[in-house]
Amino acid sequence: MNNIEKYFGNVAALNGINFEVGANEVVGLIGDNGAGKSTLIKIITGVFPPTKGELYIRDKKISLKDYNVKQAYKLGIEAVYQDKSLGEKQDLWRNFFIGRQMTNRLGFIRVREEKEMAQKIMFDIIGFRGAGITAESKANKLSGGERQGIAIGRAMYFDADLIVLDEPTSALSLKEVQKVLNFVRKIKESGRACIYISH
Repeated sequence: MNNIEKYFGNVAALNGINFEVGANEVVGLIGDNGAGKSTLIKIITGVFPPTKGELYIRDKKISLKDYNVKQAYKLGIEAVYQDKSLGEKQDLWRNFFIGRQMTNRLGFIRVREEKEMAQKIMFDIIGFRGAGITAESKANKLSGGERQGIAIGRAMYFDADLIVLDEPTSALSLKEVQKVLNFVRKIKESGRACIYISH
């Protein structure tokens, strides 16, 4: 990002923001409430454009007039929001594939394959072996740290190159914070980039 600015009317939410994040790297953004962290996330993930500035992904300048959420997904950018990433009463396998269902040629969801793949993601990517959590567990039965792990694992499965974590440890116990930090290490170890936002 080069010289990113975002104005809402005459109010400057962001002014002169410059930073970069590379593969196998975790960059932390820390600021008080109202400092513009959420605005920055929304620019990175294509929710809305900056008023001014340049955005580069893999050293390629992005056309900001065409940049949106769908384009961000295609470019491998995913956001994981605190406590807003999972359908609480849904099975975990449904949470993994919501909006990206595996379907057959007639458009029907391939349930068995989704369940098997969700179980594989939980074991291989997230490391939930022996935790008593299965693809059919309900999201609301998981701890806060485990829910964040599911959301992070989903982003990794869908080949996100950049995962933006929006205050992933807010309101979690020390034990749960440690779980989330272990998931952040997995992002880095997988060669992906991560922006970790906190206050």
